[in-house]
Amino acid sequence: MTIDEVQKTLNRSRASVYRYTNTDTRNLNPPFNPRKLNTEFRSDQKDQLLFHPNEVARFAKDILRIKEVTVEILNSPSSETQNILNAILDELRTIRNKLEGQSDKNHSIPNHLQDPDKKAA
Repeated sequence: MTIDEVQKTLNRSRASVYRYTNTDTRNLNPPFNPRKLNTEFRSDQKDQLLFHPNEVARFAKDILRIKEVTVEILNSPSSETQNILNAILDELRTIRNKLEGQSDKNHSIPNHLQDPDKKAA
């Protein structure tokens, strides 16, 4: 979830969401803090702050004392990355099917290899 989505879910201002957030300018991924709203793992300081819906629900119940919390997760439209990953998955499935078809053929041993008493030339 983005900051905007968290703001709407918690019914708080953007500034208060930032105040609640477990961030540290010296540490990209600070350790879990049960009294704060913990972000998802980031690989760069410039990455957008994202929050797991379960973390937002935990924070709302445990810290803000909101009794009923409903976090709705909507599927985002397919991105170019998702389309590429689906194409790769389809290609891997095709390769697997072809390899499984070849392994069935490899199980039949030619007659000249089955007789262990035959001498090699």
